[in-house]
Amino acid sequence: MKENLLFYNAYQNFYKMADESEVFKTYCKRAFGEDFSQDGFSDLNQLNMILSMVDIDNKANVLDVGCGNGKMLEYIHSKTGARIYGFDYSENAISSARKRMGDRGSFKVAVIGEAEYDDNKFDLITSMDTMYFAPDMIAFVSSVYKWLKLNGSFICGYQEGDIMKKTKDCNTTELAKALRENDLKYKVIDYTKETYDMLRHKRKVIKSMKEDFINAGLLMWYRVIKGQTNSVKVSYEKYKKKNARYIYKVIKENF
Repeated sequence: MKENLLFYNAYQNFYKMADESEVFKTYCKRAFGEDFSQDGFSDLNQLNMILSMVDIDNKANVLDVGCGNGKMLEYIHSKTGARIYGFDYSENAISSARKRMGDRGSFKVAVIGEAEYDDNKFDLITSMDTMYFAPDMIAFVSSVYKWLKLNGSFICGYQEGDIMKKTKDCNTTELAKALRENDLKYKVIDYTKETYDMLRHKRKVIKSMKEDFINAGLLMWYRVIKGQTNSVKVSYEKYKKKNARYIYKVIKENF
């Protein structure tokens, strides 16, 4: 049952709120630079950096793993013209994506590890804070690699200290292990300091909007969001001992 999946009910409620609340949309724009209905670590600077790492145009196919309501894909489409695809386990999220994007994208309800796509289909596959939901990360990495075209890229934003425990470095994460088990080469950007700074800004923004959230009947969400920033009440030196963020990139070099 989906209700037993990680955070399923919470995300159903989250995406309903994200669609309906102008206060939350304003918060996202102020905290992250753009409203992607964020409930994580992806801001506009990070997404623009990722786009600078690939050569994507209007002939490309782009898939987002765990796409939520598709707002990040919508931004990618606006910048590149690429054909966009996404899947998520939240029916509310996918319904929102379909209504907003229409025939500009293809979205489906699916669970990581069960979603299916044709081999050699995508020029870019993104996974922003969604690999943790894979019941078998090694097997899912294998599927992602098959879905990529030759010279296509898989780019993953991966956080430790939240769902996943902090390990020694970028080569000891569960994702790094899964990539090596599939004999895949990868490059990594350590994005920990940028994430710390973003979370500090996020905390400042949410605290400044407390009355707006209360007046909108969203006190619970205010508390949830503020709680997500508790990790940055300490100095960066202390933060990085328990938290890390990495951006992994894999290029498909062979079939």
